[in-house]
Amino acid sequence: MAVSVTQMSIIVGILGALSFIFGVIAENKKPAAGTPITGKGVVICKYPSDPTVALGYLSFAFLVASTVAGYLSLFYPYKGKSVPQSVLFQSASFSTFFSISLFTGGLAATLLLWPTITEQFHLTRKVHHNLETTCPTAKTGLLGGGAFVSLDSALFWLVSLMLADNAREDYFEEVENECKPEYNAPAHLKGTA
Repeated sequence: MAVSVTQMSIIVGILGALSFIFGVIAENKKPAAGTPITGKGVVICKYPSDPTVALGYLSFAFLVASTVAGYLSLFYPYKGKSVPQSVLFQSASFSTFFSISLFTGGLAATLLLWPTITEQFHLTRKVHHNLETTCPTAKTGLLGGGAFVSLDSALFWLVSLMLADNAREDYFEEVENECKPEYNAPAHLKGTA
């Protein structure tokens, strides 16, 4: 099945948008704190049921899918023609955006996973021996921030894909010109055919 640059960009964009949406919803659904219930020498935290953990993991999963699709889209042999990676990395713009895409993908993963795992720990470890506990939840704002960085990552992958497509077109144009007899002719014979 042949895939085009446009189709890959749509896939990367949709996956990035889904990661963003799930991350924002997870941030909005996260409770501020649990309700402490005091027992004999312990405090049991009762948390309202919320989908924060599931939504956080979904957001992370779509981020990973978007990052993998973005990475693969850069080096995919469109129309059965592959380009050496060295050609792509000769462009300073491509190298810069490629690096930024990888960095923002990693940062988004950290910002999404850290509060999601922390929230899961809070929900599963409800019994505290510290009678002063306030039944905390994960730090507010990290999931939302991770969602925005996830969307940024997808956008940087799209810019990298556009730059790779331009480099690919230039490379094949240069290869075609080298194959033409007029291109390889001595300078005094060029344009006289």
